Formats: sequence, structure tokens, C-alpha cells
Amino acid sequence: MSEWPSAKAKRVLAVLFSIGWQIKRQSGSHKTLSREGYPDFVYAFHDNEELGPRMLSRISKHTGLKPTDI
Repeated sequence: MSEWPSAKAKRVLAVLFSIGWQIKRQSGSHKTLSREGYPDFVYAFHDNEELGPRMLSRISKHTGLKPTDI
């Protein structure tokens, strides 16, 4: 079983902001996030979308997100 829970996209974005990510620019639902020491990351989810464990794991590889953050 995965250590990642499912979470709403709005919650995941809030957690990314809390660990230091900022919106660099936005075009529709595509938000380009930036953080010192990381390459830019495009976050393209609607607020009420449910993100499963596999997608959260993929996001974590690019952003430094941990299961304990959610």
C-alpha cells in the first residue's frame, strides 16, 4: 500500500505554498510555480480535482513534497 493519501488539488497547492513554492505565472488552470533551488514546476489541476497516491508521488519527485506534509 502507498504511503501517500488521496487529496484535493486545492489542498496540495496550499501545502506547496507552505513549503516555499510561489506562483510565477498563470495561464488558465496551468500555474507555473517556482522555488529557490528547484526548476519551475507546472501545476495544472482544478481545485476540486482528487489527486491519487500515484500523482502525488510524481509531484513529490519534482517539488520536494513529503507524505507528512499533506
